[in-house]
Amino acid sequence: MWWIYALLSAFFASLTAILAKIGIKDMDADFATAIRTLVILIITWSIVLFKGNFTSLASTLSKQNVLFLVLSGAATGLSWLFYFRALQHGNVSQVAPVDKLSVALTIILSVIFLHESITLKTAIGAGLILVGIFLVIR
Repeated sequence: MWWIYALLSAFFASLTAILAKIGIKDMDADFATAIRTLVILIITWSIVLFKGNFTSLASTLSKQNVLFLVLSGAATGLSWLFYFRALQHGNVSQVAPVDKLSVALTIILSVIFLHESITLKTAIGAGLILVGIFLVIR
């Protein structure tokens, strides 16, 4: 089931790039990111409140949960700001693939920080991503 969510994520991420490129025309990329973030905030809080489990979930949060979710949110915000800035100055067909360098970086960081093991197949896949990104940049 996870792969269905991952494919949906990829589909909507690709729509994000196309729609954002059109949406940021003749406007500040940071302001565009703020609008996008507000929409995401409304949608996600609506889902949480609709499901009705806000109080039960909130009571299970630890300090570590909060710390790392805040850090993750900060990383996401910075990623979006730089992504929109890149879209403003570059072609979607180049920016989006380079942004996917995050896939190879995530594999490397998961080994370093989470002590996950990777298979040869995963390592080769990450290597191919790096080669592909190098070709897009050149």
